[in-house]
Amino acid sequence: MTLKCDVQYRKGDTGFKLTRVGVKNVHKPILVKREGANGALNGALNCRVSISVDLPAEQKGSHLSRNVEVLTAVLTESIASPVSGLENVAADICRKLLKHHEYAATAEVDIRAEYFRQNRTPFGRETLESYTLLAGGSVVRGEKVRKTIGAEVIGMTACPCAQQTVTEMLSCGPGAPVMSHNQRNVCRTTLTMDEDVDVEADDLIDLIEGAFSSPTYELLKRDDEGQVVINAHTNPRFVEDVVRNVLKALVDKGCGLPDDVGVYVASESEESIHKHNAFAERTATMGGIRKEAGL
Repeated sequence: MTLKCDVQYRKGDTGFKLTRVGVKNVHKPILVKREGANGALNGALNCRVSISVDLPAEQKGSHLSRNVEVLTAVLTESIASPVSGLENVAADICRKLLKHHEYAATAEVDIRAEYFRQNRTPFGRETLESYTLLAGGSVVRGEKVRKTIGAEVIGMTACPCAQQTVTEMLSCGPGAPVMSHNQRNVCRTTLTMDEDVDVEADDLIDLIEGAFSSPTYELLKRDDEGQVVINAHTNPRFVEDVVRNVLKALVDKGCGLPDDVGVYVASESEESIHKHNAFAERTATMGGIRKEAGL
């Protein structure tokens, strides 16, 4: 059936343009096949996808169904030919969005996916750990697409300040790790780059986990539990330290990344002795953090 009236194309009532109009949290599986740092990944990732374009002042509404049509088409293609990364899916969707929304000047895609991989506890027990993969894409009409890959990782920090205070109050000598209060820390790291640059998400997860006082694990028997606590209190770290440790690891291990790669690191500690949380974050470029590191 052909309908005569397309309300979206009517003139806007107030004459204001909108930066983003779209759909949020569309749940879809995306089939990925690649060789990662933690072995082969070959299967469907459970994803939440958000898609938006801008809307000019002279147009009343955006054609939201076109967003889902583009997403469905790209995911159908991934069934026949699995994608190598979520960030590449996001970039592809961005290009297609501008073709379907002829009135739009910008397009953005955000993808969050559940991700599991094998790990080992301090005493070598196998465990399956969960992470969140972050991917995205953005484009301005007439310019090249930029893609984003990242990860959100849960770990543990032990407070250096409280540990020093306890050390002094109890007159503890050097050597054994002294008690402190702990935090569950959530660290999010993303890298934004041109389409011809690739980053392995497993590598990002590894360097984030190395920034904590200790990683955390789903399965912990008594000896593992004790070792995690010892490890954390041997490596006390502020929320600020987590961000700086990630930046240092990117400089040390990400030497192949171009200077124009955008870097975002955010760390939030869920406090155990306060009712508030602590956070720290940094936005930069690889070139900028290399310069600060003296490279």
